[in-house]
Amino acid sequence: MVIRTVGVVGLGNMGLGMAASLARAGFAVLGQDINTARREAAEAAGVRFHARLQDVLEGADALVFSLPFARDVEAVVTAAGGLLERSDRKVVVIDTSTSDPGTSRRLAERLAAAGHGLLDAPVSGGPSGAAEGSLTMMIGGNEADLALATPVIEALSARAIHVGPSGAGNIAKLVNNMLVAAHLITTGEAVRLSEAAGLPAEAVVKVVNAATGRSAVSETMMPRWILPGSFDSGFSAGLMRKDVGLAAELAAATGMDLPLSAHVARIWAGTRDSIPDGEDFTRMADYRAKQG
Repeated sequence: MVIRTVGVVGLGNMGLGMAASLARAGFAVLGQDINTARREAAEAAGVRFHARLQDVLEGADALVFSLPFARDVEAVVTAAGGLLERSDRKVVVIDTSTSDPGTSRRLAERLAAAGHGLLDAPVSGGPSGAAEGSLTMMIGGNEADLALATPVIEALSARAIHVGPSGAGNIAKLVNNMLVAAHLITTGEAVRLSEAAGLPAEAVVKVVNAATGRSAVSETMMPRWILPGSFDSGFSAGLMRKDVGLAAELAAATGMDLPLSAHVARIWAGTRDSIPDGEDFTRMADYRAKQG
């Protein structure tokens, strides 16, 4: 089945960039967001904006979701007059939201019973990767749905890794973000130590990035957003707290005792006053800030 029209539900920092990449790749793109103020930016990117969710769910050959929470994904999948009632063709949902694996598996079963497919396909690469079509996607779902959705995935990503069945993409993303959450804390502490001992942040980061202590935090986030003090990566502290919480819930559900990860989760939860949810998540590694 040929995919000509793609619906994008959620036109925030990530969704709008993905919609623009799809339009640039030649797809007709329908966009929807509960914030109708996104209309102007969407239409400037070549996206046909719809205020009614049902218009997008009924008119698209494939769907991309970019939503904050699992409950939002479930609400869209189960919306009255939407996908579960559609029978004209098979529609594959590419859910780029970071959700919990259990919700993804349950919704995949419901969609399959209605003749549709769901790929849990959370992404890495931030708003710039979304706008450039250069995201990394970690995908859970079955091979047939992946094959059908491949043209859409190729327009969104530079690298797409099929990691396993339904739910596997979200497991991989939660593991990845648990590491990022920890790296922000440890890298920030290491740089504060260096500064306190008399070696400037810029100097020690160069050494770390040429040695074995490097990470995406030191190699990318430090030079782009933390050292300059811009803190404008486009990903909020609140969303990282949500992902850290989901990782902690996954650890509890699997019976795993992860003491360091649990401490990381406590630090993120305990810094809500000093780093509010609306602030950029890279502020966790702000070596200039007083730490309580």
